[in-house]
Amino acid sequence: MRHTLSILVENRFGELSRIVGLFSARGYNVESLTVAETLDPKIARVTLVTTGSDQTIEQITGQLNKQVRVLEAVDMTGFKHIEREMALINVTAGMGPARQEVLSLAGIFRAKVVDVSRDGIIIEATGDWAKVSALIELLKPLGIRDIVRTGAVAIARLSEQTEGETADGEINEEELAV
Repeated sequence: MRHTLSILVENRFGELSRIVGLFSARGYNVESLTVAETLDPKIARVTLVTTGSDQTIEQITGQLNKQVRVLEAVDMTGFKHIEREMALINVTAGMGPARQEVLSLAGIFRAKVVDVSRDGIIIEATGDWAKVSALIELLKPLGIRDIVRTGAVAIARLSEQTEGETADGEINEEELAV
């Protein structure tokens, strides 16, 4: 099963290496990894995605929490949370029907066109892992030249369902207007 871990650490040299080392020493793959400082520049948040059984991830989370400079390690999978990643996708799309199909798919997935040339388009897609992966799968037959994909970032939800939120987790801007 896919697990998203949120790990708060002291923002010091070598911390990321120690965390990743804990995974590699046990033979677990890190699918994605994102690190940035928090509001407090002395603290960084590591968002790590991996796969494993619930028991295994619970064991790893416990070991992370025992590390000296780890302030907190939480498996976000067990909580209501918002998770996003971004992908830049370079797609072959000459003039005509191929280009129109790429633009149509971008529109359906609420992706942005960030660059255009005579024979291609670069699309920026943002969403949860499944949404970004679904767009990539639909674009593959059209000819993807290159993909750059970020790691996931995740944050706990404010409540069970935020007011103004749709069933797919998107925010309905009309309901938020004051």
